[in-house]
Amino acid sequence: MTPLVLLPGMMCDGRLFGPQIAAFGLSRAIHLPPIGGHDSMAALAAEVLAHAPPRFALAGLSMGGILAMEIMARAPERVERLALLDTNPRAELPEVQARRAPQIEAAQQGHLHEVMRDEMKPNYLTEGPGKQAVLDLCMEMAMDLGPGVFINQSRALRDRPDRQEVLRGVSVPTLVLCGREDRLCPIERHELMHGLIPGSTLEIIDGAGHLPVLEQPETTTAALARWLEA
Repeated sequence: MTPLVLLPGMMCDGRLFGPQIAAFGLSRAIHLPPIGGHDSMAALAAEVLAHAPPRFALAGLSMGGILAMEIMARAPERVERLALLDTNPRAELPEVQARRAPQIEAAQQGHLHEVMRDEMKPNYLTEGPGKQAVLDLCMEMAMDLGPGVFINQSRALRDRPDRQEVLRGVSVPTLVLCGREDRLCPIERHELMHGLIPGSTLEIIDGAGHLPVLEQPETTTAALARWLEA
């Protein structure tokens, strides 16, 4: 069975995909490469490819989706199917880039917790009974990864290229998925990606914001299962 490479979002690790690992891990190999050791998408993609199986299914959420597009630009022949979750194919807007420098400086000065608490986490989730538990997990992952990863990832996101043209050339089974209440990467960006990728499937998850893998794990896992079997 095709191995599955999962790429988490910024300041997240494999715990982001806990429900999906539980669902798929008994039937296929799952790879969770670290994506914080370099400060460019090119270098991060090269490291993932250096340790990934020869051929694999690739799913990325948010920054992980951006990195998945970078991998498609560099080694599309190795990817058997692609899932882009709550992500963005465009280069970063200047106003977003401008916010990176003070966040990086704050992390360098030991204030990563405050940056995550005040500037990052409030944008992640929609309202729901499990919101606080998911937010707590996000903070735990971020603090475990630490300021060095935050700085690398911030620079990689800031300087990333536009990958819309890459998506036009995707020819493998592709799932484009997002939470209906995602404020960071709204539905319109996923409709754009769906339109760029021939034959792709678009799934909108109700009752979820930026992290449907944790906010609505059963619905999201079911969508991913259909993609893996397509």
